[in-house]
Amino acid sequence: MQLYALCDIDTLHKSAVDILTFASRAKALGAVVLQYRNKHADIATIKTDLIALRKIWEGFLIINDHYELAQFCDGVHIGQEDLVMIDSDPIRAIKILKLAIGEDKLIGLSTHNAHEVEIANTLDLNYIGLGAYRATSTKSDAKVLGEHLDTIASHSKHPVAAIGGVKLDDTFNHVTYHVIASGLISDENAK
Repeated sequence: MQLYALCDIDTLHKSAVDILTFASRAKALGAVVLQYRNKHADIATIKTDLIALRKIWEGFLIINDHYELAQFCDGVHIGQEDLVMIDSDPIRAIKILKLAIGEDKLIGLSTHNAHEVEIANTLDLNYIGLGAYRATSTKSDAKVLGEHLDTIASHSKHPVAAIGGVKLDDTFNHVTYHVIASGLISDENAK
């Protein structure tokens, strides 16, 4: 399995860790994808952060939600609500998104159950996020899939990124990426 580092600014601020330190830690642990997520900053701040990350990050750099900034990274990750905001028809929504960001950009979509995975299988995506595996402090309303996550992942035609409370030593049979956020901040996971 490959490491997908989630650079969540709120989580980093709570731990007094800056984005470049986080990116360096993720790189040292072999992460191949870095997703930048900032739910509260203005577009100018997010753009500045993406430019700074792009200077040091050699892997895939993904922006969460803000597809208008896709030119500064390799792709975009969106949630179910974001998809519906683009268009009520998911197939049309992905086509519109591809027009907005370009055919060469990656697209990831969050999924939370077997039904959403079935719909994702009809979409032109590069991967899906599936979870939450465990309860997390960043998404208090997330439905925990636990051991069912791997079974649901087996039905995806896309590579699956396990999300939500995933730890470095978790194992799955049908998951391509471990999405780790706060677990990369603590020194115990940096070994």
